[in-house]
Amino acid sequence: MFTGIIEGVGRLARAENRGGDARLTIEVGGLPFADARLGESVSVNGVCLTVVAFDANSFEADASNETLALTTLGSLAAGALLNLERAMRPTDRLGGHLVSGHVDGVGKVLDIRQDARAQRWRFAAPPALLRYIAKKGSICVDGVSLTVNEVDAAGFEVALIPHTVSNTAFAQTSVGDTVNLEIDLVARYVERLLGTGSAGAGA
Repeated sequence: MFTGIIEGVGRLARAENRGGDARLTIEVGGLPFADARLGESVSVNGVCLTVVAFDANSFEADASNETLALTTLGSLAAGALLNLERAMRPTDRLGGHLVSGHVDGVGKVLDIRQDARAQRWRFAAPPALLRYIAKKGSICVDGVSLTVNEVDAAGFEVALIPHTVSNTAFAQTSVGDTVNLEIDLVARYVERLLGTGSAGAGA
């Protein structure tokens, strides 16, 4: 489990084909990683990956065909900036919201505009996901916990404060870029209890 509070911005060093899927090498950048362990989980742009090898500056993780197909990881070029968060501990403050690292779908940045010192970002989302996105609810975008300001039939809008823009990969995200979306866990469980269908493909 994660909180959606980014701990560091890393970089994709390389993606190596391994029999059809991929082994990713990720430079940790500012992510605190001195006590890293094999097998631990790291959220990479909102995707939960398992550390299979590491050193002081980077770690390796395998990405399955499903993960590559259902998230943005399969289309990222070497050098791309990545939002990184290590799995939460039971004693951590929950500064964002509960995030599983299981991506529900891919969205797209539609618009970015200045709003005083903040920025208003508008995203398109798959219609199947929009029903779970609520005004003033939480959503995870590329691993970042955000509050929904507006939502309509075409997409949703959030506000990014200067700290968020400066300390995440959003600093180099542009209109037209694709992003990983994870709906609030509460929506998943409400739907399950009501037996109304599936909240997304997941990865």
